[in-house]
Amino acid sequence: MLDVAVFGSLFLTLFVIMDPPGITPIFLALTAGRPAKAQKRMAFQAVCVAGSVIVVFGLLGHQILDYLHVSVPALMIAGGLLLLLIALDLLTGKTDEPKQTKDVNVALVPLGMPLLAGPGAIVSVILAVQKADGVTAQVSVWSAILAIHVVLWLALRYSLLIIRVIKDGGVVLVTRLAGMMLSAIAVQQIINGVTQVVRGG
Repeated sequence: MLDVAVFGSLFLTLFVIMDPPGITPIFLALTAGRPAKAQKRMAFQAVCVAGSVIVVFGLLGHQILDYLHVSVPALMIAGGLLLLLIALDLLTGKTDEPKQTKDVNVALVPLGMPLLAGPGAIVSVILAVQKADGVTAQVSVWSAILAIHVVLWLALRYSLLIIRVIKDGGVVLVTRLAGMMLSAIAVQQIINGVTQVVRGG
């Protein structure tokens, strides 16, 4: 049986953080120009990578961070800086150049990590697993994690239909918009991390 409150709370939290609708234009921008079959495969790979990272940190998150002497705010700031670099590439059009990505699987980085499995999602899962007391709560937490990844895959998988409608010019526009959105997400993540450092101090 599931604890509906635990399931719903974590699912909604991850939905807001991982943002399936919001990641769609970024996915389209980063995979533009690739064959449809490759894009579908990359959608699946990105979700699998994100799921693997989330599971590892859900099981071993505290141990990993303690071993590396890394705080949660530091993880958030580092992730924000990485996202900001990616956003600048989208805004300046560097991802439009085939030489930039033809030999790089963007399903691994940046899609799987840190766009989907970013610091916010990782921290949320670590805390949820830590607070889940009992078998029912644990099952609810892991069910929510599985459910959000199914939603992510569906969003990315069927976002490919959009390309047939918006064509190449639309993809360029989506790329610029994605860069703007991603830069805002990155800056907000950095602000959140710095805020936690200041409050902790």
